[in-house]
Amino acid sequence: MDVSGAGGWDEELEKQYTPSKWTVRLGAEETLKTFSQIGSQATSKARATRRSQLHVPYGDGKGDKIDIYFPDVASEGDPRWGWQSCSTINESAFMVNPLTAQGVAVVVVAYDIAPKGTLDQMVDQVARSTVFVQKRYPCNEGIYLCGHSAGAHLAAMMLLTNWTKHGVTPNLRGFLLVSGIYDLEPIVSTSVNAPLHMTLEGARRNSPQWHLEAAPVKPADPACPVLVIVGQHDSPEFHRQSREFYQTLCTRGWKASFEELHDVDHFEIIWNLTQEDDVLNQIILKTIFQKDPQPSSTPESLQS
Repeated sequence: MDVSGAGGWDEELEKQYTPSKWTVRLGAEETLKTFSQIGSQATSKARATRRSQLHVPYGDGKGDKIDIYFPDVASEGDPRWGWQSCSTINESAFMVNPLTAQGVAVVVVAYDIAPKGTLDQMVDQVARSTVFVQKRYPCNEGIYLCGHSAGAHLAAMMLLTNWTKHGVTPNLRGFLLVSGIYDLEPIVSTSVNAPLHMTLEGARRNSPQWHLEAAPVKPADPACPVLVIVGQHDSPEFHRQSREFYQTLCTRGWKASFEELHDVDHFEIIWNLTQEDDVLNQIILKTIFQKDPQPSSTPESLQS
């Protein structure tokens, strides 16, 4: 049976890896519009109300930029750092105000999206941005990487990074991976790959799931928590990928936990971060300040 759709893509995989097809409250177009609007508003508010350093270059490339937002009150020494990867730096400061209000500095990292940037380049940009923050603030109390969707994949790749070649080992204290993809092979057969031009070999090279299965990487710090999080209304493939990555981390000795957040889709899970009492914000803060979030097998336990 031919399951190919327009452009020769696998129709079922195309549906599974198109998050806007799984929204439950708004249509796809309205959801994407709302996501962009909330992100832009959150970024404008953060830039207007928080101490910041904007468009700081972490490398020589045009897309090598970070925005740094500082806490309301400086702590003794350097603060804890929340780090978020994104492709659109002007629309991604969702978590800035709630986290800086609690004493966490937030770095929003931009990278070059395809077709301008290849996946290998994106992974390298995220690694270099992390190294840049460590070198700029060497006395930090901890760097916590948080990524959503493609950003979760890039943050997960940092679990596998050989920091020796960068000349410094970042003080990584936690990873929060939200609605991510950790095995890229399925998206080779979808339109997501149209601008990426990924080969099967390239997909494997940039798949943290594949690396951990093929050549297990032991955690440099076994106490470093890795939280794998998915929204209740994410697609079944996002659920499968998140749970399998969590299980692989556990079997390889990582301190991993899994959460399914109640009644949110792929986009709401992030735009809700603008609310201080949001459940994901609380999970992030508990992780940063080393209070175990006590994950539950039932999503209802995480209702705000």
